[in-house]
This record gives sequence, structure tokens and C-alpha cells, in this order.
Amino acid sequence: MPDPRPAVRLRRRCAAVAGSLVLAVLAACGGQSEPLNPMVGADLTDDSMYGLVLDQPYTVAGPPLVSTRGSAPEGTPFSLTEDTDADLTLVFFGYSNCPDICQMVLANIANALARLDEADRERVQVLFVTTDPARDDVTTLRTYLERFDPGFVGITGDLASLQTAAQSFHVYFEEGVRLASGGYDVTHNDQVNAVDADDTVPMLWLRDTSPHDLAVDLATLLSRPAS
Repeated sequence: MPDPRPAVRLRRRCAAVAGSLVLAVLAACGGQSEPLNPMVGADLTDDSMYGLVLDQPYTVAGPPLVSTRGSAPEGTPFSLTEDTDADLTLVFFGYSNCPDICQMVLANIANALARLDEADRERVQVLFVTTDPARDDVTTLRTYLERFDPGFVGITGDLASLQTAAQSFHVYFEEGVRLASGGYDVTHNDQVNAVDADDTVPMLWLRDTSPHDLAVDLATLLSRPAS
């Protein structure tokens, strides 16, 4: 049977090119547009992967943050550079009160990991970094992530530190705002980022990446010899 992946990738890359031409990305949850595009610099000709491979990998920043690891109610100090010790780390920025996109992406990540063999699954770390520190404390993040995978680690901290970390991933967000309707809006980019052992981001996946496609890419990355 012919491999359907080239056609799928071609459609996705055409959409990515169109997005970069207007230099805007539809931000998750808020439905607003951000002026900076995390896909700029992506290699749209790499047909070996479903995700977008970056010609110039992002360099991860490591300001002081707090994680849900351990039993301390206030959390455990965490650095996105010093404490990302897995062979491959997936980093997604979002918030627990997101009505739709964040839940979908986290569910897709959990589904993708379930498709890997156990040995590969143990080599992948998943970090959910909040864009809403005013409401996402350690306890809230622990409870929220249990719905998807108890191994997922929640990350919070002060707003300035979180924004510094996010900017290194080309993720941009602002402090949440209360809407006239009574709702609460937090606008942010929504790609899933791969972090390697060198604390760089060599590739990312858009929010519409299916669990199958993500699992195939993860298996490919894990099969490559360490540099």
C-alpha cells in the first residue's frame, strides 16, 4: 500500500508556509493573533518527519521555575536547562482553565506516548508550562495533569520568569485578562516543542498533529544515535 505520509506532510507544509507569509499564528484559547511566528526558520522541505524541523534550533532559557515533582505543596525548584534530563523532552505551554486546545494537545501527547514501546516511553519527559501563574499553582497543575498522564510534570513560577522561558521557545503570552462576559482569557502560542540533550529545540509540532504522526516522529527521534 502506498505510504500516505508525503501527501499529508505536503498539505501541512503548504499551510505552514501560508502562515509564515502573514507572520501571524492563531493563538490558542484566546482566538487572537500574535505578531511572531514560531514556524519561522522551519525546514519545510524535510519530508522525513511529520513535525517541523528548525534550520536554526531555539536555545532554551533556564530561569528559576517550580515543578510539581516531589511532595512539597509549594513545589520543587526546576530549570528547563538543568532538570530536563530525559533523552527527549516535550514542552507545551498552556493553562489549566483553557476550554479546548490545551486539553486536546495534552490528550494527543498522552495518546502518542501510549503508542510507543515501554522502553521508548520511559525516555520521554513531558512538561506542561503554565501561561497563567495567577491561577495555576502546583496543586492545581498536579490535579489537572492527572487527567492525562500522571507522569506529566507541571511547571509554574512568577510571570516574568515564565515569559523569559517562553520567549526562548518563540512562545509569547500575556497575563490573563478578565472578559466583560465574565470569562478569563489567556492568549498563547500552542506548538509542542522537542528539547534535546543540548537544551535546544530542533523541531516542533503544530496543534493539529495527530497522535499517530507524533508517535512516529518520537520513535524516529529516539532511534537516532546521540550526538
